[in-house]
Amino acid sequence: MHQPKKGILIDDIAGLRRVLQQTRTIAVVGLSANWHRPSFFAAKYMQTRGYRIIPVNPAYKEVLGEKCYPSLRAIHEPVDLVDVFRRPEEVPAVVDDAIAIGARTLWLQLGVIHEEAAARAQAAGLDVVMDRCVKIEYARLFGGLNWAGVNTGVISARRPARAIPHPQR
Repeated sequence: MHQPKKGILIDDIAGLRRVLQQTRTIAVVGLSANWHRPSFFAAKYMQTRGYRIIPVNPAYKEVLGEKCYPSLRAIHEPVDLVDVFRRPEEVPAVVDDAIAIGARTLWLQLGVIHEEAAARAQAAGLDVVMDRCVKIEYARLFGGLNWAGVNTGVISARRPARAIPHPQR
């Protein structure tokens, strides 16, 4: 009997770069229509970088100008990457759906960690990225980390002025 190719846990620059270069379609589970939510900000950023975004959230009909689906299984087109903005306890059900639709990669956003579900996704052949932001990784690897509010001037290579002057000797 043929065993499916086992997916890998990606946590290195080369792997992240490969995933982002090979991805064209991203289904964003938990995508909010509220512009100030991290899911909206990340999805809009990736959309402006040429990725096809498929919103997945039963609360909306449309997000970012795209039809919004109530679940991954309701999508009837190929999905390369499933980007998860849900609580960790909801990840196992998302993994079931990602496997069912034949996604290539499961991406769990910052703070979304579920080792058992990630292992199940890998066993089914999905590559897995966990506890990372797709927008941050794209910007870090392909340029643009200073775009859209990240360039605040708070982080700098320049030494800050001393808050307390040295005492005179």
